[in-house]
Amino acid sequence: MPDLQQPLMIITDLDGSLLDHHSYRWDAATDWLTTLKQRAIPLVICSSKTAAEIIPLQKRLGIAGAPFIAENGAVVDMNGQRTRLPDTTLTYDALCARLAELQTTFRFTGFHDFSDPEVSSMTGLTESEAALARQRDASEVVVWRDSDEAFDRFRQALSADGLMLAQGGRFWHVMPAGSGKGEAVRWLLAQQPEEGRTTIGLGDGPNDAPMLDAVDYAVVIKGYSKTPVTLSRTDQQQVYHTAHYGPEGWREGLDYFLTQPQ
Repeated sequence: MPDLQQPLMIITDLDGSLLDHHSYRWDAATDWLTTLKQRAIPLVICSSKTAAEIIPLQKRLGIAGAPFIAENGAVVDMNGQRTRLPDTTLTYDALCARLAELQTTFRFTGFHDFSDPEVSSMTGLTESEAALARQRDASEVVVWRDSDEAFDRFRQALSADGLMLAQGGRFWHVMPAGSGKGEAVRWLLAQQPEEGRTTIGLGDGPNDAPMLDAVDYAVVIKGYSKTPVTLSRTDQQQVYHTAHYGPEGWREGLDYFLTQPQ
């Protein structure tokens, strides 16, 4: 089991994990956040949120300037340098142009098509927060309005264009093929090698599974998604499933793998 005396890195999802699914608060995680900061243990956000959303949140959490992974792994920020994975040439505008072509065949709507008030009403974010959610670098959020059969054809059409779908807590995300939270975590760790460092990951949704497979210890937080979080790893003694949702589950997971100092 890991302990607070050894080099650690905590990698966490946000919505439904560190942040409450409904209120976006993290009160229950406050004690652990304080401990991590006091012990200089890196806390890396790995989220479907955009960089524009994550940067002000980092300031509120007291971890400004820390590396982070945005847009489900399509974007990694280290030392203020933003990298799109795995294809650094695909811009958000180019992605939206291709999706506009597909909208002639399939019924779906992207964040690019919505206004800030519309995104606010769908997500519970304020309009200013919704504006940040629409400041995207490498992926698009889509609301599917077509049939299941059409969805399969949509996925195939995206694949032919070198794109893929990831399922988030509320929406589908169109991203470059070969990206994702797991790939982004492995890329980030390769840029910051540290002998003997132990990684603990926490997430609640199906899109967190690749990230939870890429860390040493995984906390699967109880979530609201109808799709289960299915891991491919076999070391079940290094995986913990929480009884609580959101930040309560986040705290429970770290309590399980680490002992809070008295």
